[in-house]
Amino acid sequence: MLADNIKSTLYLHIIVFIWGFTAILGQLISLEALPLVWYRIAIAIVSLLAIFAVRQQSLKVNRGNLIKFLLAGIVIALHWLCFFWAIKVSNVSVTLACLSTGAFFASILEPIFYKRKFVLYEMGLGGVVIVALGIIFSVEGQYISGIILGLTAAVLSAMFSIINGKLVQHSAAPVITFYEMVGGFLFLSLFLLISGGFTPSFFVVSNSDWGWLLLLGTVCTALAFIGSVYVMKHLTPYTVMLTINLEPVYGIILAVLIFKDAEKMTIGFYIGALLILSTVVANAIIKRRKTIKLKQR
Repeated sequence: MLADNIKSTLYLHIIVFIWGFTAILGQLISLEALPLVWYRIAIAIVSLLAIFAVRQQSLKVNRGNLIKFLLAGIVIALHWLCFFWAIKVSNVSVTLACLSTGAFFASILEPIFYKRKFVLYEMGLGGVVIVALGIIFSVEGQYISGIILGLTAAVLSAMFSIINGKLVQHSAAPVITFYEMVGGFLFLSLFLLISGGFTPSFFVVSNSDWGWLLLLGTVCTALAFIGSVYVMKHLTPYTVMLTINLEPVYGIILAVLIFKDAEKMTIGFYIGALLILSTVVANAIIKRRKTIKLKQR
């Protein structure tokens, strides 16, 4: 059991590192955000189908759940669109710092979705996040568009997590993910079809972009998700949550190492980003302690 936990912890850190690398790929791929996300989802769908075929896993779901999964897929597609768009108009560091506010937005949205009272300490931590964002806005004014898109991506990420929290109670997570990918793909394809986005140039992709896209769609999307489901069987939600919070840290460090001066920010930016990350960690620790107290009663 202990060996499984150690192995799962190592796997989880590798997965979170891979997710942090996703932002790097967004910068390396020369495609604009919309075709980038479209190709990512298409590759992920094919990859998941291959995995399900090897596992001989059934994809049968009832019509009611299918509609829910497809609609949730639209949310994740919009999240990825805003995420990569933010990277294109600003940089990796700004985008990941803003994405870290997802926990704050979840604390606002969860009481609405689950019809419970707002938690006082969560609102207090939310106040710290607002101060941190104020610092980032004041020192990185040239990245306003990227900050707004990054925050929008964070809101959509929080919505998606809450929606998935309900859906996963009744269906297998891999199956949910597959149909969510299909929903996002159909939504983006319909938009491109209506807007005339499917031009000949849309399907012209350089060899280097194909390489990065395949890495993004297979390793960073399909395989990373399957791996995350595996490790959750052996680790507590608290451990998983704390480790996932390292994603922006890994991503920002990688960005500075790879893109160097293009990713170096002001001291004020790093203070704001550190404040945001500290609230996420504090929130996880407080929730953990509250859970332990409830079990001891």
